Amino acid sequence: MPLDLKSKFVGAMIGSALGDAIGELAFRYSREDALVQIIDRTTVLRYTDDTAMAIGLAESLLEKGDIDQEHIGETFRRNFLREPWRGYAPGPPKVFDLVSRQKITYKEAAQSLFGGQGSFGNGSAMRIVPVGIFFHGKPDILEKAKLSAEVTHAHPIGRDGAAIQALAIAKALELDPSKPFPLSSFIESLIEAAETGEIRNKMAFIKELITKGSQPSDAASKIGRSVAIHESMPFAVYAFLRHTDSYKNCLMCAVLNGGDRDTLGAMAGAISGAYLGIDAIPTTWISKLENRPYIEQLALQLYNA
Repeated sequence: MPLDLKSKFVGAMIGSALGDAIGELAFRYSREDALVQIIDRTTVLRYTDDTAMAIGLAESLLEKGDIDQEHIGETFRRNFLREPWRGYAPGPPKVFDLVSRQKITYKEAAQSLFGGQGSFGNGSAMRIVPVGIFFHGKPDILEKAKLSAEVTHAHPIGRDGAAIQALAIAKALELDPSKPFPLSSFIESLIEAAETGEIRNKMAFIKELITKGSQPSDAASKIGRSVAIHESMPFAVYAFLRHTDSYKNCLMCAVLNGGDRDTLGAMAGAISGAYLGIDAIPTTWISKLENRPYIEQLALQLYNA
């Protein structure tokens, strides 16, 4: 039987948040045995700005029923002011400040960063899970994701990377994990949808690496895993495609090969959770996730909406 869609919505949101929290621990515990031990000993798995911004995006979608850039930006700003210690990169606070001081739109403020090019960091994709599940199956999902990205990441690569991550989540959500995974059609859909050469070429390279059975350490060094979206987002997709049948193995692959570990975990965890559903995620991990009831509530509200 196909997996309950409700389970997949919750799996995507919780899977992303847990990936974020566990990825953050992986900066200090970079071997799997040590990481699993610290997870077991930890009382609360605390998430970072990745999940804080995903929560804000979900809140805005539920309030507005669509992408409203100014409302998303204001929701991000409100949540940042309430919890500025979540580990935000310099970009979003600078955008908030520019909007406040210069009375410009969030898109204009984001576009002004980096000499007017905008950011192509992975912050636009780390938070995209609500868009991926809310707009799944809709023909305009890519445009919706790009609009949400522009609030802080206006560079074409930043927009494109967020769109492809959202599409990966949506495609995973719609697949039945009891059937053989359609590797070729899944990755081809991401290649075809990519707007920039940087993202398209990396998606094509992932297909090659997966087909050849390349080891994660080798794949990570070739794909990249930095804060640049055309490096980290593709490696998160690679981690999922290498371990489509296991949330835990997917997450360990994503966070234990260096780079921007919490964001790699958030992105890979979102796709895996969307594919396998909440029941595939270790219950002991779920029970320790900070703010879990609220994140589950948001997922269910997105499902019902």
